[in-house]
Amino acid sequence: MAHMKRFAGIPMSKSMREICKEEDYIFLEKQGDPDADDQDAGFSDSEFREKREDRIRRKLEREQQEQERLKEVERQRKEKEEQWRKHVAELASKQENTLRDRALRLRDFRNFQRKVLVEELGRDPECTREMVDQLLIRM
Repeated sequence: MAHMKRFAGIPMSKSMREICKEEDYIFLEKQGDPDADDQDAGFSDSEFREKREDRIRRKLEREQQEQERLKEVERQRKEKEEQWRKHVAELASKQENTLRDRALRLRDFRNFQRKVLVEELGRDPECTREMVDQLLIRM
């Protein structure tokens, strides 16, 4: 109770004196039990380690999830790009086939026109292949 004598000369309120007494008793209890400090410190260190390991584990999980998400996004992008290439190739193939068919029909029609003109002009001996070609060009 030496603290009472030390604090007796210091002017303070009654509530302040009670707070000081409580703090003194808490301090004295901690000094009297050195094993408690070691246990508390060890417990807080182990808690600290556990929390730290937990934070590290969560961070690694988040990084792994982010990498998986990025891989999935990249895979989807490649898949869409491949689908687009197939689509463009199909369109080009269809257009090429359409143009080839039109060219074939046009060639057949020109051959038909030539045949008809040769038959009509074939009666004239003056009619030659050159004249038929010129007539077809004019048409």
